[in-house]
Amino acid sequence: MSKLLWKPSQARVAASNMTAFMTRVNHHYTTTLVDYPHLHEWSIKHRPKFWSLLSKFYDIRWHQPPKAILENDHNMPGAEWFKGATLNYAEHLLSRRDHKPAIIFRGEQGQRSVISYHELYQQVAKVATKLKQHGITQGDRIVGYLPNCPEAIIAMLATASLGAVWSSCSPDFGWQGALDRFDQITPKVLFTADGYFYNGKHIDIQDKVSHLVQNLDCLVQTVVINFANPGAKPPTLPNISHWQDWLDTALPTPTLTFTPVPFNAPLYILYSSGTTGKPKCIIHSIGGTLLQHLKELGLHTDLKDDDVFLYFTTCGWMMWNWQVSALALGLTLVLYDGSPFHPTPSILFDIVETEDVSVFGTSAKYLSALQKQEVIPAQRHRLSALRTLLSTGSPLADDSFDYVYRDIKKDICLSSISGGTDIISCFALSCPILPVYRGELQCIGLGMDVVFMRNGDQAKVNEKGELVCRKSFPSMPIGFWNDPDQQKYHVAYFSQHPGYWSHGDFGEITAHGGVIIHGRADAVLNPGGVRIGTAEIYRQVETIPEVLECIAVCQSWQGDSRIVLFVKLKPELSLSDDLVNAIKLTIRQNTTPRHVPAKILQVSDIPRTRSGKIVEIAVRETIHDRPVKNTDALANPEALQYFKQREELLCD
Repeated sequence: MSKLLWKPSQARVAASNMTAFMTRVNHHYTTTLVDYPHLHEWSIKHRPKFWSLLSKFYDIRWHQPPKAILENDHNMPGAEWFKGATLNYAEHLLSRRDHKPAIIFRGEQGQRSVISYHELYQQVAKVATKLKQHGITQGDRIVGYLPNCPEAIIAMLATASLGAVWSSCSPDFGWQGALDRFDQITPKVLFTADGYFYNGKHIDIQDKVSHLVQNLDCLVQTVVINFANPGAKPPTLPNISHWQDWLDTALPTPTLTFTPVPFNAPLYILYSSGTTGKPKCIIHSIGGTLLQHLKELGLHTDLKDDDVFLYFTTCGWMMWNWQVSALALGLTLVLYDGSPFHPTPSILFDIVETEDVSVFGTSAKYLSALQKQEVIPAQRHRLSALRTLLSTGSPLADDSFDYVYRDIKKDICLSSISGGTDIISCFALSCPILPVYRGELQCIGLGMDVVFMRNGDQAKVNEKGELVCRKSFPSMPIGFWNDPDQQKYHVAYFSQHPGYWSHGDFGEITAHGGVIIHGRADAVLNPGGVRIGTAEIYRQVETIPEVLECIAVCQSWQGDSRIVLFVKLKPELSLSDDLVNAIKLTIRQNTTPRHVPAKILQVSDIPRTRSGKIVEIAVRETIHDRPVKNTDALANPEALQYFKQREELLCD
């Protein structure tokens, strides 16, 4: 049984948006719901009522109201949500027009700037006016190759105001990696920067921009933001302008109009990691994205208009799209661009303190790294405003739960959340009226009929299986770009369990109604026919002080398979027999003998995607001398060299 670490006070429960929504349900439908499990059950049994009431609770501004909330519900996929409705995404994020700070930008070099809601509206209006002058209309694609700066949000909102489609990559992508994504969707306008700062270094990207522009024949305009070098001139190419020069030719006070578009029209194009081939272009709808994000940010994360919200992300990760939607709640959004460890490992907590951040989101890897470096924010920071800490990107280790409550803050809702680019949202996440148990995600999201499947049947409580969603939900993708018959879309999500969404995570539902994610189903280890999630091993290894991080894969061996664990150690340390034995003992004592690796080997680095996720499949292919199809998708492809032709893998 997992250990109870925190529970909300009665006052916090009473003041939460979740309680307010449950009260609205009881009043509107004459129900008697008293807690989250009952509310979640109701939201599954009555999905049209749930999503309809949610749209009213958050005052969705319909230009044309829906003729029906849900049609073809028996089809998965194929269900149609809010048929006939039209709306505009940007209109909701720009509904506030006063002088309250909308965006606070903080940079690695100490930069700080503030944009009010009034100023945000004006700047979006200028950019939208310029886009119109370039002929941009509904459905056109606009892309950003940008750091996490205010201009990225401004350009996105201007795009959305016209009913056009936004897609972005962070500038740490190589130009070929960005081209692999953007070239598929034929954008008309590119927003980019002259460079960015990371780990104390100025990284110029103008050569990459030149290559990208010259290979995107579809562009009619490129706009370069002087982000890292105010005096830099843009590359000498046709139809390329500085951001400020470009805007200076707009009308002084342009009018911003919001183009109404269908609920299921495209808003964003996001990309799969691309580690097994060219990235898939995943199209997400305007209405589904907005409604799902309002549910998750407003009800589950309990964000209100007086909050200050910081999520450490880049423009190449779906958490950027997720956190931007919080502007619809009228709060203040804090952006940070740079290394989370420069100039000190406490830089993000410095910002949390000085900006009075109330909800802070980051990655499990970041929290683990702080723990390894023995950073204790509770001793050096005033964190009185901070009430919720979000973590995603990979399963949060049990030991990291202990670290947060011991060394960051005792009275805090620690919410590990899990979903993905595929749904631009979450399946399991936080809940302000539920307790936090060690190692568990708090709950399944409202309206999401999630179970775990084992051998074709629904897994029991505390029984492992593969995550599926049995009924449709509004934020399912519209489809993939250039997949007219939706064949690739069906193969990706519906071929394994026909009629159900198969997400690819391996985990379980606990006795508390919480969730434990054990890793990706396609990376599950299978020695002797026993299925083991990689996170089950990582949770134990990460408790060992000498180990910075690790990755586990199965190697085909003598007609079966065996687990091989690769470890990255603290600088100057070497993997000794004593340390190998300590790792094996820790795993054996806290899991089962089946979890103990047959081999433990040291590597200097571990390959990961640009959003920070380690790539078990790429390592598995490498140790078997099979090609990794798209190394451009990796942030550090050179790390694969440490796994090639290891002599230790040729013997018992």
